[in-house]
Amino acid sequence: MSITKESELIGMKKISEVVGLTLKLMREYAKVGMSTKELDEYGGEILKSYGAKSAPYITYGFPGYTCISVNEEAAHGIPSKKKILKEGDLINIDVSAELNGFWSDNGSSFVLGKDIHNHQPLVDASKNILHKAISNIKGGVKIADIGYLIETEARKYGFKVIKNLAGHGVGRSLHEKPENILNYRVKTNRERFRKNTTVAIETFISTNSTMAVELNDGWTLVGNKGGYITQHEQTILVTNNSPVILTKSNEIWS
Repeated sequence: MSITKESELIGMKKISEVVGLTLKLMREYAKVGMSTKELDEYGGEILKSYGAKSAPYITYGFPGYTCISVNEEAAHGIPSKKKILKEGDLINIDVSAELNGFWSDNGSSFVLGKDIHNHQPLVDASKNILHKAISNIKGGVKIADIGYLIETEARKYGFKVIKNLAGHGVGRSLHEKPENILNYRVKTNRERFRKNTTVAIETFISTNSTMAVELNDGWTLVGNKGGYITQHEQTILVTNNSPVILTKSNEIWS
């Protein structure tokens, strides 16, 4: 959305702080032996305590307050009592919500407990690439150039990007224009970031796959060639200088 008045910026800051804090607390709450359903319900209670409503539930009827993807799952993992977290699991939590007509979105991948499966390099690459991508965004920058930066950085780390998952505009709904802030460059895309707009920037960094495919449950996404995928996401306000990280309360770079 385009921020045209102070009340809109206040509204975006408020919901962004809520989803960021929810993500942070859910990461800290996750424990070996816990079900993803229990973790999701914990996140749902935090959102409710602030009067916020789960965006995936409102928008798509998603069966959970948050998306929790484990190991080979790339995104949109359904919280389940049967899915029990284990030492060394690669977990992704994506939290998006609405409050007073404003929407915000953020996500983070992390290793639970000891990194016994060596997932941390993939996690670190995703976090670092997102940081670099966002630090290069300002009004007038081509969206395609940020996609090129993300893919180039992924290759430097020895990884790939998922090409059919993307960042997006956010603010008055969960997904707005620009709809495809991709993790690679589409040369024909001449669209540019615009000052005073709010967007969700996401990295999808992969060991093997380049596309995400949907499982039979109608929600969960996995890589087309297997392996593992990490995602990190922040909602930002684009300016003519450094962007404002609206979801900084998630502390994913701490």
